[in-house]
Amino acid sequence: MEITLVILAAGMGSRYGGLKQLDGLGPSGQTIMDYSVHDAIQAGFDKVVFVIRSDFDKEFREKVLSRYTDKIKCATVFQDMHSYVPKGMEDVIEVRQKPWGTGHAILVTKSEVKGPFAAINADDFYGRDSFVQMAKELKKEGAQKGEYSMVGYLLKNTLSDHGSVNRGICITDEEGRLQRIFEGMKIQKKDGGIYHHTNDKPETLEAGCVVSMNFWGFQSDIFDFLETDFHRHVHASKQDPKSEYFIPFVVNDMMEKGMAKVRVIPTNASWQGVTYQEDRPMVVESLKKLSDKEEYPLNF
Repeated sequence: MEITLVILAAGMGSRYGGLKQLDGLGPSGQTIMDYSVHDAIQAGFDKVVFVIRSDFDKEFREKVLSRYTDKIKCATVFQDMHSYVPKGMEDVIEVRQKPWGTGHAILVTKSEVKGPFAAINADDFYGRDSFVQMAKELKKEGAQKGEYSMVGYLLKNTLSDHGSVNRGICITDEEGRLQRIFEGMKIQKKDGGIYHHTNDKPETLEAGCVVSMNFWGFQSDIFDFLETDFHRHVHASKQDPKSEYFIPFVVNDMMEKGMAKVRVIPTNASWQGVTYQEDRPMVVESLKKLSDKEEYPLNF
């Protein structure tokens, strides 16, 4: 059974101040994507599909894709404004400045993904165990439509010291099944606590609550739902040029309709990412330590 890793690499990097997908943070200039692809290969993934923007296609192929083509089957797809937008909605495209977010990004990979797949962010370091556990989950025999999974991190292990972040806050049952997920906005540490501002006022969050870092496992049946539901979203939000089509919202909707069940794969790993430029030195140092401990080779 072929399993695919989808890497969402079309983000603008507005808070970071540049294309962090292409930033060499490892001791030999590796990008965070290099670590994800390396871990995916070791875990047994068969193919990687990169979702990028057409305006940095050439640079991406030269600096990133060339590293992988002799190691694993690769493909790229573009997440552009017109992708999967319903006919007659050109006026919506004209007033937007960027595509519709993670749900839209996964949808545009439909032509390249034919079986079970995982989806991750390009600029997040997830840790090797997450890929191993997800590969095992995707390779299970007899998986049914709507049987999905998600790697769940502890909130305290996913925060930045240099500004607020958004996280998918997860509510699970006793069996580790996801019951509900909501997008916690502007989460940050302050005065010894952790607060989010989703409802335009500070509300507390527990350090040990489970959050999604957009490491999802899906069956290919999700594409049929995404295509229809994305059209609905574009029509419903046409007056809002900043509307987002987040994958957690999609999963929530499918669970509420009885179309999906999501198993949360727990991990105590510390997520690492570069939301802000100020995060960069800490991530660089952390990746160097991993090489020093020989958890990763110096060059790969």
